[in-house]
Amino acid sequence: MTIYIVIGSILLFCVLIMAWKSLESDSKQQDSALKQRAIFNINEQLTYTRLKEILPNHTILAHVSFDALLTTKYYRTRNKYRNMVADFVVLNENQQIQAIIALDDPMVLKRIQPMQYQDALLQMAGYRVIRYDDVPEYSQLREDFLGSQVKYKPIPQVSDLKKYHLYSDLERKKLKVLS
Repeated sequence: MTIYIVIGSILLFCVLIMAWKSLESDSKQQDSALKQRAIFNINEQLTYTRLKEILPNHTILAHVSFDALLTTKYYRTRNKYRNMVADFVVLNENQQIQAIIALDDPMVLKRIQPMQYQDALLQMAGYRVIRYDDVPEYSQLREDFLGSQVKYKPIPQVSDLKKYHLYSDLERKKLKVLS
């Protein structure tokens, strides 16, 4: 009988050691392989291209952190916008912010409240915020940024386009999910 108790104790001890070693190896997680990722999605690519065409003398910045745009005295206030990012920031010839552009991506389900909150934060700081539901059209961008300063050039036909002609003819379904 004592032999069975000794053998059982040894087996129990071995099982405990194996369990302990497996817990140690689980706590040391390994990193996954790093891969390249696209900077822009398709809507952001089109918007950036159109902004550069409409505003050739302006600087267009993409994915700008709110920390670079806003400052405050208190840390608790800074925490309210810590992880927020503006889609595009348009700088004029004097490197002053002319407008901040926000895009609603129809592929991503977002809640309305955070978008309105972001817009309100930027507007309270004195920025001009322009939000588009989808990729803005050339005429809309001209109206928003140039106003009546420039006579509109006709929109080029498909045969006149040299770059990005594949995207200009796509019909886009405008879908906005409210939750």
